[in-house]
Amino acid sequence: MKRQLILEDGTIFKGTAFGSESNVIGEVVFNTGMTGYQEILSDPSYCGQIVTLTYPLVGNYGINRDDFESITPAFSAFVVKEVADFPSNWRSKLSLDEYLRMKNIPGIAGVDTRKLTKMIRQHGTLKGAICGSEENPLEVIERLRATKVRTDQVKQVSTKSAYASPGRGYRVVLVDFGMKHGILRELIKRNCDVVVVPYNINAEEILALNPDGIMLSNGPGDPKDVPEAIEMIKGVLGKLPLFGICLGHQLFALACGADSVKMKFGHRGSNHPVKDLKSGKVATTSQNHGYTIEVSSIVGTELEVTHVALNDGTIEGLAHKNAAAFTVQYHPEASPGPEDANGLFDQFIRLIETAKQGDANYAKA
Repeated sequence: MKRQLILEDGTIFKGTAFGSESNVIGEVVFNTGMTGYQEILSDPSYCGQIVTLTYPLVGNYGINRDDFESITPAFSAFVVKEVADFPSNWRSKLSLDEYLRMKNIPGIAGVDTRKLTKMIRQHGTLKGAICGSEENPLEVIERLRATKVRTDQVKQVSTKSAYASPGRGYRVVLVDFGMKHGILRELIKRNCDVVVVPYNINAEEILALNPDGIMLSNGPGDPKDVPEAIEMIKGVLGKLPLFGICLGHQLFALACGADSVKMKFGHRGSNHPVKDLKSGKVATTSQNHGYTIEVSSIVGTELEVTHVALNDGTIEGLAHKNAAAFTVQYHPEASPGPEDANGLFDQFIRLIETAKQGDANYAKA
């Protein structure tokens, strides 16, 4: 079956259909990772987006039971150069086509993804529509231009109620803005007693759980669309150790008086070099974000920049000068991608330990 991808600027890409037969509209973005398509399609941070993979062959190792980053995928559609119909891997349970059909998500293959990616890099992120070949392009473009990007993505992907993943170590409240399971896995690996809570929890409710630390997860969309989270962070900052990732990093920065801006085409992939300004070391990181913290907005705040992206100089890490809190824009849990920065979870545990020792010393005094 023939299918087309139509962009709001009038560009039309024709290809063949796989996955479901539904028509969708979304923001078209690209990911430069060579592997990890299962983790990408199950990352809640892609909520509402049409994801283009720059690697030319997708689906060759199928879909397995273990590599999901969420139970329900939140992205709108997949765009690829070539999709493998017959995957080969000992863990494979489904083909990519079968999985997308099961989840009612459309895909289009046969697209010149190199050309599409270069367009996005040159002109910025564009809205697009996946539709059948019989659709009138002019009518689709009119619908596209009239469609506004949703601002409630975090609400769509966050848990609706709190739940626990019990452990015998430190209690960590994990605020779910669109959490990847990889973050939860890393905390569980360190024997943390994790309580996952919704995005709109307030500071008083968090403190009532008597945690030892707070984790702010990744998530989709514009951080300014989650004002309740910014207020919550203001209420807990300085009272408990805090670690934020991706959207959690941006929300933390806004709570401290900095500002965020939309990037031209964002960072999405598993090969982004980031420099630690203290050690001078460079890590290859996994990233997925369309917003960044404005460098000039850090001036006058109690924040210091700890990491920068070597490709474009954007802020990749922050620390608070007077509170036990740090955040990173990239994904130390990877999934997919390199695990160079996995030690940041250990840094968070050490921060909790230091805070607990400080409490004990205060009690003795």
